[in-house]
Order: sequence, then C-alpha cells, then structure tokens
Amino acid sequence: MKQLFVNLLSPLIKTARMSSINFEIRLNKENKIYYEGELLKGCVHFNCPAESKHDGIQLTLEGVVNLQLSTKNVGVFDAFYNSVKPITLFNTTLELAAPGKLPAGSSEFHFELPLICNKEPRVLYETYHGVFININYQLRCDVKRSFLAKSLQKTQQFCIQNKPTLVDIKTLTSTEVNFSISPETLQKSAKERINIPRFLITGKLDQTECCVTRPLTGQITVQHTEVAIKSIELQLLRVETCGCTEGYSKDATEIQTIQIADGNICPKLEIPIYMILPRLFTCPTLITKNFKIEFELNLLVIFKDDYVVTENFQIILKRTVSQSDNKL
Repeated sequence: MKQLFVNLLSPLIKTARMSSINFEIRLNKENKIYYEGELLKGCVHFNCPAESKHDGIQLTLEGVVNLQLSTKNVGVFDAFYNSVKPITLFNTTLELAAPGKLPAGSSEFHFELPLICNKEPRVLYETYHGVFININYQLRCDVKRSFLAKSLQKTQQFCIQNKPTLVDIKTLTSTEVNFSISPETLQKSAKERINIPRFLITGKLDQTECCVTRPLTGQITVQHTEVAIKSIELQLLRVETCGCTEGYSKDATEIQTIQIADGNICPKLEIPIYMILPRLFTCPTLITKNFKIEFELNLLVIFKDDYVVTENFQIILKRTVSQSDNKL
C-alpha cells in the first residue's frame, strides 16, 4: 500500500520540480531604450533545480498601438463595442529551442532581432503611455510543456525612441511666445467682465516647439491685481484623437500639474516657469491617419475667491539635439 502511494505521488513530485523553473529575459541595454533599425540583443536565462523536459521554447517580439474610443464622445456601449482595432507594428516569432530538456543549473539562449516595421505604416512610433492611446513594445518568452506541467511565460518591455534630429538653437528660440492676461483678453461677454476683478499678468514661454528631453521654461509677472492671488499653476495636457470608420473621439486629459507660485505675489516680480516633461507620458507630437497625439499647456491663475483664469498654449514636442549639445 505504501509503495502504491509513493508511485502515485511520484508524477506529482516530478511535475512540481519541473514547475519551479526560473527564467528571465535579459536585454543588452540596461536602460532598455532602442532606435528603429537597431538589433535587439539579449538572452533568456534559465535556472532549473533539476533536469526539466519542455515541448519547445519560443520568443515573440511584439509592437502594437492600442486605441480606445472615449465614453464621453461615443457613449459607454459604443466605446465597448467600437474599440478601434489595434495597429500591429511587428509580430516576429523566433524558436529558441526545439522540444527537449533543460539541464539542471543555469543555461542561456541568446537572440538578435532587428527592430524593423515591414508592414504599414512602415515606421516604429515612440513608446507612449496615454489614456486612450498606448504604444507598447515587448518580448514574450513561452516555454511549452505537457498538460501535466503548465506552460510558462515571461515578458520584458522595452522602449523605442526616435533618433534626435540636429537643429540650430536659433530655430528653437524663434518660437518664443509673449502673452498678456487681463479681463479684456478673456473670452467673456461684456456683462460677465463686470464681475471679474481688474488685473494684468504678463509673461513669455521661451519656446512652443520643445524638445522632450528639455524643460519647458519662461517667466510670468503679475503687474497689478485688485484681488489677492492664491496660486499660479502650470498644467500639461495630452490631446488624444482616435479616428476610424467605427467612430471618432478627441479628449484632453491632464498629465501633470505643478505650482509655480503660492500665496499673494508681489507686483512686478518676475517668476520663472520651469517644467520637466515626464518620460513615458510624453513623446514627440505624432499625427497619423488613424490617431493623433498632441500636447497643450494651461497656465492657471487662482484668486483668493477661487476665481480661476486660464491661458492655453498649443505646444509641439520634438526629439532634437542642438549643435552645442552635439559638440559635447
């Protein structure tokens, strides 16, 4: 009876040992940032406590643009059923090992995959994580096994970036924008302007065509105000547009908001504007036939009575390097 019990447990014990396979996908770049046309190099590292049987090891390279229609534009029901079909940039499968056995201890399977889009739109977009648009790239390793031992899977995401284009620093400074905010500049009716406190705020943005790796800079000055100011804030927005035959939606959502002044500000005091752009939640402005990713900047002036004045700026993000940077 004891021997029968041991015989029954043996396959289960063997399966448990096989399921304890540890493996990970390792890339040759620690920052996991690659350019289109590069070779994606790395290895899949296995660590097995005992010799383990498998039915094949496959590595899949995936690049996809996921689009989602906003419920605000088309309704909850329509948004659920009319989700835009994902755009596949590439989907390549590589067989790392034919069915066989993984040896006990450590073992590695090396790979090299070209980062090239061979189908429409024939270009790799930058990695981007938004609300309604997501551009993702990842490697997926599948270890196939028999039905007694569950198949294993691991994924590793990486980033695609555009190669920076060389620009003259004078080109960037030529997009400087001066602004002036007062009751007269607000889009209000004459009747509504009567209740607005008298104020004048001036300033400038150093450029509206910005490099994603450089901060947004400028300055703002409160010339005079009848009502004390509580706060001045700078808000970065993403404007995502998804268009297709099933539907169309355009939404502006907040990426980040920073406070550049707190409390009542001394008149005539020049306040600097300085905002660092978040890495994965911004990308160069992108306009395609299926979707658009654009960016805007809101300057919010909040008065003591909670009255809010907003000035909106359209900005274009690029990935550039100036001639001075290139010399360094």
